[in-house]
This record gives sequence, structure tokens and C-alpha cells, in this order.
Amino acid sequence: MDWLEAAFLGGIQGLTEFFPVSSSGHLVMAKEFLGQVEEGIVFEIAVHVGTMLAILAYYRERVLELITGTLQRDPVVLAHVGKLALATAPAVLVGLTVKDAVESMFDHAWIVGVALIVTGALLLTTRRTVGAATLDVPGWAHALVIGIAQVFAITPGISRSGTTVAVALMLGIRAPAATEFSFLMGVIAIAGAAVLALPDAAAAPVDSLVAYAIGGVVAAVSGFLAIRWFVALLRSQKFHLFAAYCFVAGAGFLAYLALTRS
Repeated sequence: MDWLEAAFLGGIQGLTEFFPVSSSGHLVMAKEFLGQVEEGIVFEIAVHVGTMLAILAYYRERVLELITGTLQRDPVVLAHVGKLALATAPAVLVGLTVKDAVESMFDHAWIVGVALIVTGALLLTTRRTVGAATLDVPGWAHALVIGIAQVFAITPGISRSGTTVAVALMLGIRAPAATEFSFLMGVIAIAGAAVLALPDAAAAPVDSLVAYAIGGVVAAVSGFLAIRWFVALLRSQKFHLFAAYCFVAGAGFLAYLALTRS
């Protein structure tokens, strides 16, 4: 992978991480088109770290508030941080116990096509739920359910942001709170995945690490812009319109695989 391809894939990651269309699925599709299927989980983690930095930059005031409140032992802040940790726990548990199985899914491109169609079906539900949600803060049970939903988003093609926000809306959590909770819990999940990938990254060739770094930087910049667009779009209650894109992308990719591998 040269630096141009790394930058291209990093841009895809940044733009698709925060739109409910599955960034990991788009990376698999892009690498299928480019003939780049060998980079594996380390590059995935590198560009996800880039988008994690985008989240921290966009929600910097909220993150600072949570850090300050935690140090001051503010009970409200401690409860919210605890909910974020609880919501992250299921994905961490799965990542630790079935890491090899998770990585192997990235080697089966057809999974992405099917998963995108599933994501589209999930997004359709938000047409009904986004206007009915009234809660400003998720409860403990809400956090656990959202965290379980995030586990399914480990599958490439299942959108993490789409799944967690859609489930939060189903639980009655208002769109702004659902979006913030989804993105902040993503920070913990991405950081944990990055730690798990450190041994693989240490064994990677130096030339590959340069490409990973370029992809991560591009993902951070494009991701920050994508968050701004996402939040603005969510306010207009048009979240469900992404379902049509997921249906077309998923079906189209399956058709492409059938034609090229027959």
C-alpha cells in the first residue's frame, strides 16, 4: 500500500465512520476494488484512531467536562462515565475472546454486502423513532442495551454509529444525546482495540507504518468534518434516508463480487 492509497482509504474511513453506512465495510469494498486486501486489522485500527481523535476534537468541551467532573468526583459525571464504560464492556469482552474470528470476517467480502443491507433495514426504523424520543440522558439499562448493539457492529458492513444511534432512539433517547453517547463510547472501544493491535503494529514493516500514519491523519481531518455534517443532518431528522444508500451499496457490492468471482 502506497501513501496515496493509504490517504484515499483514510478519507473513506473518516467520511463514513460518522455517517451510518459502516466505515469498516467501505474500507473492505475499497480495498477489494483496489486489489488491496492484505493490510488487515492494523490499518483498520490506525484509521479508527484517526477518527477517535476527530471525536475528541469535536466534543472537546464535553470531554474536558467529563475529565474535570471525574477528578472532582461529581456524582452526575461519574454516573455518566460509568454508563459509557458499561456500554463499552460487551464489545471489549467480545474483542478479547473472539479476536481471531473478528479479524477473519474482513477476509470474506460478501459479509459486507449482506451486513450493509441489514444496516439499511435498521436505519429505516429511525423514521418513526427519531421524532418520538424524549429522554436527554440514557439510563443504566439503556447503556447496556446500546453496548450490546455495538457488539453487532464489529461485523464489517454493520454501521457502529447507525446501530447505536438507532437503538438509542428506539429506547427513547433524543437524537443529540444519542449521538454524543454513541460517539463518546466509541472513543473507549477504539482505544481498547488500538491497544490490542499494538503487538501486530510492532511487527509491521516500517514502510507500512508510514502508510498507516498517513491514513490515520487523513481519517482524523475528514472525520472531524463528517461529524459536523452528521450533527447538522440529524437535526433535520433525515437519518433514515441513508437506508436507501445502504441497500444499493450492499446489493451492488454483492453483484460485483458475483460477477468478478464467478
